[in-house]
Amino acid sequence: MPYVDTNGIQMYYEESGSGDPVILIMGITAPGAVWEAHVADWSQNFRCITPDNRGVGLSDKPAGDYSAAMMADDYAGLMDALGIQKARIVGVSMGSIIAQELALRHPDKVQSTVLMCPWAKCDRYATAIFNHMIICKSHLRPEQFMEWVQTLIFTKPFWDNDEAHQGMLEGLAGAAIDSNPQPVHGLEGQATACINHDTSDRLKNITCPTLVIGGVNDMFTPKWMNDEVAAAIPNAEQHLYENAGHAFHWECLEDFNPRINDWLTAN
Repeated sequence: MPYVDTNGIQMYYEESGSGDPVILIMGITAPGAVWEAHVADWSQNFRCITPDNRGVGLSDKPAGDYSAAMMADDYAGLMDALGIQKARIVGVSMGSIIAQELALRHPDKVQSTVLMCPWAKCDRYATAIFNHMIICKSHLRPEQFMEWVQTLIFTKPFWDNDEAHQGMLEGLAGAAIDSNPQPVHGLEGQATACINHDTSDRLKNITCPTLVIGGVNDMFTPKWMNDEVAAAIPNAEQHLYENAGHAFHWECLEDFNPRINDWLTAN
């Protein structure tokens, strides 16, 4: 299994394809393998690297608070260990705040970045969601916790789609037998990073090409958060999917995959 030592932890990663490197940073609770449907497309043109964030999957899960800056340094160390001088960065949700910090703390390492359902700073509503996430993780079985997350990230039309719902049920079944579920302390560390993230006064310093993308009906990180990030980053491009939520990249997969592939190719 491929691991690197970085920033005091062992970080697990997988890679697929060849060409210029694209590092894909997953959101809270999820391992890098969740990028599978996107990597299947993008790896035809890029070397796609999908690590597990600290606190989840096969990477180390130290106890204590994490921060987006700490996790960005994890990725800088990963790049150094793999001999990657510069990469395109795609981050979703928590991954987007890590990508922001990576572009700010290590600008020489970031060629371009795609920020999916990002935020610059949590408000009280978002803070409450992350705190409630910890409570749910502490009290629910893994499949019950996943179903709660599904209610948060998918919109009603996706639930009403038979094929999509079947995929969601398969995800629940997989969670019920997962031999390596995320421990509560791993989620606590990640949630702390999400709650305390604040780049609202520094986004203006991101100079690499940036695409800010999300769903209009995202109730987890609402449209105004997306707008705020896009407005603060000089020359950032923005795209919002109508009738899509936090998991717009699944709800709009047929448009999203080629759109990002084309944008990364151009940037």
